[in-house]
Amino acid sequence: MTNTLPPFSLADTAGANFAFPAGPTRTATPTLLCFVKEDCPTCNLVMPLLQALHDSGDVTVLAPGQTAEGNLVLAERHHLTLPLLDDSILKVSFAYDVETVPLVLLADAEGAEIDRLVGFDRAEWQAFFATHAPNATVDWQALPSWRPGCGSLTQDPVVAERLRAESENSPLRARKIEIAPADDVHEFLFDQGFTDGLPVVPPTPERVLRMLGGTSRDPQQVVAQIPPNYAPATVEKIAINAVLAGCRAEYLPVVIAALEAICTKEFNIHGVNATTMGASPVLVVNGPIRERIGMNMRLGVLGQGTRANAAIGRAVRLAVRNIGGAKPGGTERSTLGNPMKFTMCFPEWEERSPWTPLHVERGFDAADSVVTAFAMTSGPALCVDQSSRSARQLAGSFALSLEAAHHVRAHNASDALLVVSPEHVDTLWRDQFTKNDIRDHVQRVTARPLADLVSEDDIGGGLPRERLEAMPPERRQRLMPKFAAKENLHIVVAGAEAGKFSGIFHGWAGGEIGSIPVSRKIDS
Repeated sequence: MTNTLPPFSLADTAGANFAFPAGPTRTATPTLLCFVKEDCPTCNLVMPLLQALHDSGDVTVLAPGQTAEGNLVLAERHHLTLPLLDDSILKVSFAYDVETVPLVLLADAEGAEIDRLVGFDRAEWQAFFATHAPNATVDWQALPSWRPGCGSLTQDPVVAERLRAESENSPLRARKIEIAPADDVHEFLFDQGFTDGLPVVPPTPERVLRMLGGTSRDPQQVVAQIPPNYAPATVEKIAINAVLAGCRAEYLPVVIAALEAICTKEFNIHGVNATTMGASPVLVVNGPIRERIGMNMRLGVLGQGTRANAAIGRAVRLAVRNIGGAKPGGTERSTLGNPMKFTMCFPEWEERSPWTPLHVERGFDAADSVVTAFAMTSGPALCVDQSSRSARQLAGSFALSLEAAHHVRAHNASDALLVVSPEHVDTLWRDQFTKNDIRDHVQRVTARPLADLVSEDDIGGGLPRERLEAMPPERRQRLMPKFAAKENLHIVVAGAEAGKFSGIFHGWAGGEIGSIPVSRKIDS
C-alpha cells in the first residue's frame, strides 16, 4: 500500500514559500524531504550530501529545519543553496511522526512515498544515490561507515504533549505524567514534590478543563513570569495548581489576579520567598466576588473551615512552588517558616465597616472586585482589649500591639495590616474615628526618642549605640513613630460579631528594598 505523505507549506530562510507536494504540473522530478536540526552531528554530516543532491538536479530537495536560528547556522556553515524550511513550530515534523533526524523521505509528484533513510548508513545512502541521483558526485570513502541520528525535537515530552493537544484541538498543553496502575496517585504526588506537605487533588485533564471554565482567558496566555526560575505561568498551569489546591472553577480569576500582583517588581515575590525572615503573601479580597464565590469574612475569617479562603491562598503558594520553583531548602530559606506559607487569603467585610473599603482607598471603584497582596512575616497576632470604652483608648492599644512588630525598638521597618473586629469597630465609630484617625493615633502613641531605641546591655535589637553617640544631642531626642509613614498601616474589617479581639500581621521589609503592597482587579 502506498504511503501518501501529508501536504504542507513552509517558508525558507528568505521568506519564500514552498508547498509539498508541488503537483505534476510544477515539478518533473521526485521531491526529497529531509528533516534536520542544527545541533545534530549527523544532520551536519549529511548537509553536504543534500546540497549535492540539490546541485545534481535529479531530485527537488526541501529540508524542514526544526529551529529557525539553526537553519541560518546550517546555511552559513555548509554554504547551502538548497531550501531550508522553517518548521520551528514543529507541526510538520509532528504530522510526519519524526522520531529521529535526519529523516529522508523521497516522494513522487503526487506526494506518495518512494523511499526513506534514517540517520546515516554509508552503504544505504550510496545505494540511494545510485538509484535516485546518479548525476550527484560524492566522495563516499571520506565519510564514516555509520552514524546514529538524533532525537527529533517533537520527542521532547513537553513539546509532544503540546503538539498532540493542538492536533486534537484541546486547550491543554501541559505535559501529562503517566502513573502506573499499581501506584497510589496521592503518594506519587508527594514523591514528585508537587505538594506543600499536605495532600492535593490530582489534576486530571477533566478537572483542569473544568477549572479553565472559570475564566474566559486563553489557556495559553502567559499571566506572569514566576521567580526564581522566571517560568511562564500560563492560565492552564495556574489552573492545574488551582486544582491541586482544591479550588472551584469560580475561584480561578482570583488566583490569576493574585499571581499577577505578587509577580510584579514592586511586590518582589523572589525576595519574599528567599528571606530568612519567613515572609509570605497575605491576600485581601474586596468587591462583589466575595459573596459570589462564598468567601468567609465573619466568624473564623483568618482560620480554617472555608474552602474559598483556604484554597485560593494555597493555589497561589502552590503555583509559586510548582511553576516558579520556590521550594524550602532551595531558594526558600526561611529560618522558621510560618503557617501562612500554606495559605492566607480572606475578604474584607465591607458591609460591616463604616469606613472606605481597602480597594477604594487604593484607587478602585467600589463595584470592582480586587485582590491586594501584602508581604507579611507573621500573624495574626491578637490585640486583646476588652475594656476600652473610647476610640482613643482602643487605638492606643492597637499602637502598643503594633509596636511589637519585628521588635519593639525596630521603627520605620515595614508595613503592617490591622484587621479590626466588628466589636472594636463599634467602639471606634462611637467616637467617629476614621481609619486615618487610627493611623494618626498609632503614630503619636508609638513615637519614641531615638535615644530610647538603642540596644542596651540587657536589651538588644535596637539602633547601635555608636550610631546614636555620633548624632548631635538634639537629634537623639527626635521622635520616631513606628511607621515611616502612616500609610504603611493598612486597615480592614473582618471577623465575628462577638469578641473584642483584632488581628495584626507584621510586614516584611518595606519600600524598594523589600516589598510594596500591590492590588489587581479581578477579571473573568
